[in-house]
Amino acid sequence: MKSKKSRGPKGGGTIRKRPDGLWEGRFTAGYNPETGKPVQKSIYGKSQEEVQEKLTEKLHELHIGIYQEPTKMTLGEWIDIWFDEYATVSVSAYTADSYRSIKDRHIKPILGHFKLSALTPLQIQRFYNTMTDQKKLSPKTVKNIHGVLHKSLDKAVRLGYIRTNPTDSCELPKMYKEEIHPMEEEEIERFLQAIKNEKYGNIYWVTLFTGMRQGEVLGLTWDCIDFKRNKIFVNKQLKKTRKVKGEYILDKTKNRRSRMLTVAPAVMAMLEKQKLEQVQMAEAAGLLWNNEMNLVFTNEFGKHLCHFTVYKHYKKIVEEIGIPESRFHDLRHSYAVVALESGDDIKTVQGNLGHATASFTLDIYGHVSQKMRQDSADRMEKYIQNAEKTEANG
Repeated sequence: MKSKKSRGPKGGGTIRKRPDGLWEGRFTAGYNPETGKPVQKSIYGKSQEEVQEKLTEKLHELHIGIYQEPTKMTLGEWIDIWFDEYATVSVSAYTADSYRSIKDRHIKPILGHFKLSALTPLQIQRFYNTMTDQKKLSPKTVKNIHGVLHKSLDKAVRLGYIRTNPTDSCELPKMYKEEIHPMEEEEIERFLQAIKNEKYGNIYWVTLFTGMRQGEVLGLTWDCIDFKRNKIFVNKQLKKTRKVKGEYILDKTKNRRSRMLTVAPAVMAMLEKQKLEQVQMAEAAGLLWNNEMNLVFTNEFGKHLCHFTVYKHYKKIVEEIGIPESRFHDLRHSYAVVALESGDDIKTVQGNLGHATASFTLDIYGHVSQKMRQDSADRMEKYIQNAEKTEANG
């Protein structure tokens, strides 16, 4: 049985119906530079109209010079190349480990077998939906996955492997602002009493009255403390790489910005106390002492502390004093609220916390503590009473 042929769109190309029932369109994509012979390409479809539409598009691309030979690489192959050759060049070791984890744990198992050139926005949207609905990943985690996938495909576009980035038109799950739980005044008093003789009490105390992040406190070094001027230079944090049995490193701050804190004299007094305790630990450890990072807070042998260990001890304390929902990060929130209650302006609080903008600080602390709400009610009551007196006297 002979195949049925027909002329394609004006400008070249032919369409034929194959013996198996499929329709095939053929066109000349260029010429072999060695032999000078035309390079023929085929496209397929279930109907003549479908193939004719595809053929018209390809011929138009050839005419205006944007035709691209589809790559044979799979997404899994490409994302490995992207990670090894591009991603690790401009990011920290910690971020690179995060990228590796995302591509190996989430992207490659589900999307890795797809041809890079055949990926569609719908396939990726279904992938994101699966991560949310079936895998029950948080919106933030899905956003991080999207970030890695988008970056890798964006580089593929720039290198000419694909024409467009299929992640551009995808929708991400809505992120909800996590409710914060700063300690109230009487809770802070109970907490301070509870940490007086606690192993990591100095860490919790300094965190509460400086607003530093956990990694920043644990990564604080003695050369960044100016005892004469009551200042702390926050320029790094202690991080654990995401590799299995990952090592701890000193890395840049969360937003990669340094900041100078002018702190209360009591904070400096606490750091002086910590320095003395560290000298005593070094003497007790003898030759086993090794504080090569010059850290302010260490274990008995001068080594860095582990985030989880410090957090676990913190949770034990707050459970004992009746606020089990409190997290270590809530010490930072408590500092911010206390600072605002004490009269600090939002710009000062923003700078001390290391936020990029004052609007971001306002977005987090737009609510007020119970004390601030009561103060507001008292001021309004005073105003009402004064207004009524004025009316009565009038």
